[in-house]
Amino acid sequence: MVFADRDDAGRRLAARLEHLRGEPIVVLGLPRGGVPVAFQVARALGAPLDVIVVRKLGVPFQPELGMGAVGEDGVRVINPEIVDLAGVSQNVLAAVQAREQAEVDARAGWYRPVRPREPLGGRVAVVVDDGIATGSTARAACQIARAAGAARVVLAVPVAPPGWQARIGADADELACAGTPRGFRAIGQSCARFPPVSDDEVIACLERAAVPPSPAQAGTVRAAAAADPPGREQEVRPEAGVVRLAGYLTVPEDGPGIVVFAHGSGSSRHSPRNRYVAGVLNEAGLGTLLVDLLTPEEEADRANVFDIGLLAGRLAEVTRWLRAQPRAARAAVGYFGASTGAAAALRAAAEPGAGIAAVVSRGGRPDLARPRLAAVTAPTLLIVGGRDEVVLDLNRRAQAELRCENGLAVVPGATHLFEEPGTLDTAAGLARDWFLSHLTP
Repeated sequence: MVFADRDDAGRRLAARLEHLRGEPIVVLGLPRGGVPVAFQVARALGAPLDVIVVRKLGVPFQPELGMGAVGEDGVRVINPEIVDLAGVSQNVLAAVQAREQAEVDARAGWYRPVRPREPLGGRVAVVVDDGIATGSTARAACQIARAAGAARVVLAVPVAPPGWQARIGADADELACAGTPRGFRAIGQSCARFPPVSDDEVIACLERAAVPPSPAQAGTVRAAAAADPPGREQEVRPEAGVVRLAGYLTVPEDGPGIVVFAHGSGSSRHSPRNRYVAGVLNEAGLGTLLVDLLTPEEEADRANVFDIGLLAGRLAEVTRWLRAQPRAARAAVGYFGASTGAAAALRAAAEPGAGIAAVVSRGGRPDLARPRLAAVTAPTLLIVGGRDEVVLDLNRRAQAELRCENGLAVVPGATHLFEEPGTLDTAAGLARDWFLSHLTP
């Protein structure tokens, strides 16, 4: 069994948990990788989403191998067999534990800057991770949920090795898994796309999670449903010359504008950061099209990823396709570009008759479109992290060559990927406001 990504894994895992619909459940994701999976489960079941912060205790010379885990509330799970086999002394184990416990405490503070933990007393805790390896972190999370008063603990994962149930034992009352492939070696082998998840993405999932009314407010959890973002996302296959590309299109009803995303090198339409920004735009009533400008075969040649002319041409062809769609025919079109995608967006916007209403660059490389910057007429906003010093300098130089209405917004404390807590949210808000001011009548 192969999932497209963590979102796909979460949706398919949710189908295994339909019998819980109507019960007073709370979905608890394990940061970082388990949270995007848990987000989809919570959304499908109309349940609130929270996290349980747990950290693996990695063997010092082989950190991917877990010899235990620590979590919130001081919970500790140790696998003595691995400790013995690895020859880890008690002093070394204690040092690893102290380091990881400090990380647990720090992350818990990042993920809950304002709202308290979701109460578990008398409720069903659905603990979700993106897979099971040794099971130590999952066991620790289940123990935390039970200590917090959960009436029942359900552990749910998309993938696990055969016989994984024995590793969990009595720490969970119910186990759910979408697949147990033979020859299991690593969680990531069951996902076609399995990129690392940042703390910012965890926070974004928590902020976007739809929290249904409590039973006291609505009479029953079943009556509540997770809110879909305005409009409904659909997979599309835009034509670009002789190739068909892959994308996600969302068009809210009566939306005045649509923003086409041009991703940077190494990214795609599945980018959690860009999907978060797209969600912010959707909530503001704007449509979005996240599209891969290269086919998988073309992406294999790294030269294509940095071919700004090719990417800009594809973006222009995708825009023509979009304008031919009945739902998008009357909408103004804007471009959102990240990294090298920003250069493609500016170059495409500079073409005669492009008719692009606005451009936003996040952590972009507008300098790569330097020969065409003076020809850009679309109002352009450059968003750069304050700690992304090299790219910030490149953006300042590029801004000096723009002749259109433009702005440079520096997000304090942000590095290139806007991974720091709150920085991606700030960037998304800046993009939203720029597009609303230029794409709406």
